[in-house]
Amino acid sequence: MNREQVKDFTRRISQCNRGGMIVVIYDIFFAYVTEAEDAFSRKENEQFQESVRKAEKCIDELMRALDFKYAVSKDLYSLYVFAKESLAKSVMRNGLEDLNHAKMVMENLHDAFKEAAKQDSSQPLMRNTQQVYAGITYGKNDLTETYQVPEASRGFFA
Repeated sequence: MNREQVKDFTRRISQCNRGGMIVVIYDIFFAYVTEAEDAFSRKENEQFQESVRKAEKCIDELMRALDFKYAVSKDLYSLYVFAKESLAKSVMRNGLEDLNHAKMVMENLHDAFKEAAKQDSSQPLMRNTQQVYAGITYGKNDLTETYQVPEASRGFFA
């Protein structure tokens, strides 16, 4: 993952609510899968394996976020286990077929969570963070964003 992507994900995490956090984790998963596909096409096996391992960690995080008080969590858990096993098979077989199976399952879930996140009106998870305002100028790949601190001290009070 390049520096620009890390910066973007960091900003999104600092501003998102619960539903948005799940969508961000899915987006990070897809960034690692794309990285794995690129490494595979360049025949860089170690980078391929490392990217797949990082994608597996994203699935681990999604599994930890499940609340088993709800019946749908058991179904999601089964889908996550399938996706994780598919990623492991892709490393073991050194191919993209199983990776694509996992990607397809996760894309369907991502779309569903993206729609659900639009309806989530809860407060952002992180408090006391910088506010991000998108400006009217454009950067290399995106809008130029400005961080403004509404108060002088955001840190730890000693």
